[in-house]
Amino acid sequence: MTSNFDFGMIGLGVMGRNFILNVADHGYAAIGLDLDTEKVKALETEGSGKAVKGVTDTAQFVAFLKKPRCIMLLVPAGKAVDSVIESLLPLMDAGDLIIDGGNSHFDDTIRRQAYLAEKQLHFLGTGVSGGSEGARRGPSIMPGGKLEAYQLVQPILEAVAAKVNDEPCVAYMGEGAAGHYVKMVHNGIEYGLMQLIAETYDVLKQVGGLSNEELHEVFAQWNQGALQSFLIEITAAIFQKKDDLSSAYLVDQLLDKAKQKGTGKWTSQNAMDLGIPIPTIDAAVTMRGISALKADRVQASKHFDPMENTSARIAKSVLIDLAGDALHFAFITTYAQGLHLLAEAAAAYHFGLNLETIARIWRGGCIIRAALLEKIRQAYSSESDIKHLFLSPVFRDSLAQGQVSSSMFLGLASEYRLPAMAHAASLHYFNAFTSSRLPLNLVQAQRDYFGAHTYERVDREGIFHTDDWD
Repeated sequence: MTSNFDFGMIGLGVMGRNFILNVADHGYAAIGLDLDTEKVKALETEGSGKAVKGVTDTAQFVAFLKKPRCIMLLVPAGKAVDSVIESLLPLMDAGDLIIDGGNSHFDDTIRRQAYLAEKQLHFLGTGVSGGSEGARRGPSIMPGGKLEAYQLVQPILEAVAAKVNDEPCVAYMGEGAAGHYVKMVHNGIEYGLMQLIAETYDVLKQVGGLSNEELHEVFAQWNQGALQSFLIEITAAIFQKKDDLSSAYLVDQLLDKAKQKGTGKWTSQNAMDLGIPIPTIDAAVTMRGISALKADRVQASKHFDPMENTSARIAKSVLIDLAGDALHFAFITTYAQGLHLLAEAAAAYHFGLNLETIARIWRGGCIIRAALLEKIRQAYSSESDIKHLFLSPVFRDSLAQGQVSSSMFLGLASEYRLPAMAHAASLHYFNAFTSSRLPLNLVQAQRDYFGAHTYERVDREGIFHTDDWD
């Protein structure tokens, strides 16, 4: 049996199949493994004429690969990853590489790296973003682990990644689980941006009375300016889609109940562990949870007054401009929260993350790609040690203007009793972070009163406690 394949893929679902075809498009011989014969046939059918092969036998799959072997897994996170790794171990040699390209929790990645290092095998925890289309045409790729492990597969990943200004949207993230951690935060930001867009749509529709065609035009126009991004682009397209099963627009036929796979929740949980505030992302996770309580929401709605059903007190054109400015402001604050978490995690976990590099590879291929990311990259390029975007002059004017629009936008949402939790979190996060004084002196006093937790003072150094507050 000739070992003549450069790259192996385990898991030939839509993502795995598209990724391996992308590899073959760039001149690398690639072999895929899946226990489902139909998926193997689909790969070989779509890969006809390319250096692509599909198999269902693990030993055959491994034997076909050149050494050191580079094998990527695109299988469901959790036990499936461990199961596949165990099936490979008897067949692999020292120096071979396993790449987990799924959405694994970064703690699992740390565990697997240590386990495989004992067996003299390389392991990369690698975030891949862009969906099935990105996998086929060019995703954003976030590998983490040992640098020498990344170097084994670097030419292939750089070839298949999305390109912006001829720069590949892949880079070595850092040691340990840096790659999967960065992807986790990417997904948290994604949650936040999606919720912000949904709330903006709600206000435009309910307050401004915009039709789906008008909403399409608004989002398409926004996508030509400062809000240009993949999520704004697809939102514009969604408003044009007619339903195949009725005469209505498809978006109006969809249940207001969003699911989640857990990466947003992981981001919120870890941020709380590190003590880093990311309230817009937290609000997005919360809103998905509330959306799941559909039956309870319907029951509760019967006991409270419905939304005010009057004509909008604001001209459509004014509302559109206001909503666009508020959304741009909230986008900036959401990226700022995620990147602040990455900066703190880099120190806490010794990842060695470079925030400019992360912003650079997020500019193309991934779900959160946006024009804003080039400005973010520039901000970190000019001040590499800056921990928070609010401290950079790059966005100062946009934030100053945006906070006014955000406040007015939230006023309208509140008047019409429309939930805008992510927008509110963005504004109040900004107000708090840019305030030199917060009312937490009272919280210090309360904690000391009931629990003798002590406090600090503004007029002298040290830790203090008051015995008698009465």
